[in-house]
This record gives sequence, C-alpha cells and structure tokens, in this order.
Amino acid sequence: MATPAPTRQRRRGHDPESVLSIAVGVFNERGYDGTSMEDLARALGVTKSAIYHHVPGKEQLLARALDRALDGLFEMVADERAASGAAIERLERVVRQSVRILVDRQPYVTLLLRVRGNSRTERAALERRREFDAFISHLVGQAAAEGGIRADLDPALVTRLLFGTVNSITEWYHPSRGASADDLADALITMMFDGLRSNAA
Repeated sequence: MATPAPTRQRRRGHDPESVLSIAVGVFNERGYDGTSMEDLARALGVTKSAIYHHVPGKEQLLARALDRALDGLFEMVADERAASGAAIERLERVVRQSVRILVDRQPYVTLLLRVRGNSRTERAALERRREFDAFISHLVGQAAAEGGIRADLDPALVTRLLFGTVNSITEWYHPSRGASADDLADALITMMFDGLRSNAA
C-alpha cells in the first residue's frame, strides 16, 4: 500500500489588521525608508504579490498606521468634555487620555513620532500633529488666563515640555514592567501639574 504524500503545511492567512500590525513592527525596527516590500513579505511569511492583495503599497500601510495614532488623538479632542469646564481640568484630562492612547497604540504612536516629512503621507501626518499641538497650546493659554496655571510660563513651551514627556514613554514603556496607563498618567500629572498650578488655583 502506497504511503500517502505528506501534505504541505499551509501558512496562516493574514487579514488587513495583522498585515498592518506586522508592517508597523518592521517600520519601527528598520525605519520606514529602510523597509522594502521584500522585507515586509519576509516578515509576513508571504510573497510580495500576496501583500498587494491587501494594500497597493507600503505608503498606504504607512498612512493607515499614522491615522491609527492620530485618529485616537482627534477623537479625544472632538469629545465634548474637551470643550467644557475649567481649562486646567480639561488639560489634565487631555494629558491623561493621551497617555492611555499612547499605551494602547504604542507601535503606531512610535511610528508617528519618527516620521520626518519625506513623503506626502508623512507631511500630512505632521500637519495633523501641528493641529493637535495648536489645540493643546491654546488650552494651556486658556488655563493660564483663567488662573488655573502659572501665567509666567510660555504656553508653547509648556505644550512642548508636557508632550515631550508624554511622547518619551514610547522609548521605554513595556506593559510587562507592571505600570498601567493610569499609573503612568497619575505619576506624570502629579509631577508636571504640581509645578504648573498657580498658587491661586
């Protein structure tokens, strides 16, 4: 009786979400400009033609990844709670939510923070980042005008320092180290806002 030929083990198929997730990991490891479609195909364990089944090219993957990071921030800005109440309280909430978004979407935020404007997609993402920064700077200015934070600090500088601290989390945070997003937000707000608050607040 003939021995049946061994069946070839089939690779697990990819859906658009898994393709994006793996591509972002490769972009963060090699740099977007340093990543080829061959690199992505190798990481996915598929042929290049199989990737094109999901996406026209790597720039579209980049666009989807950057939108994943930015959409979270702009959903927070659009929330009615970001537009009502004392500015200092709204600012605290925005910082706290930004930390949560960063932790939840860390690979995507990491990629966003590394873009340099070398393509149309990157320039569009940087423009959206500037819009977000302007929103925060305006909120800081409102908090100063209301007496919630010290008026002797430049709102643009406060914005850079606040979100420079938030963004630095991408470089060292790992959930296995025990700190949750709320732990990080609590520590950051305690350290930063105790120095920002005016004596009258």
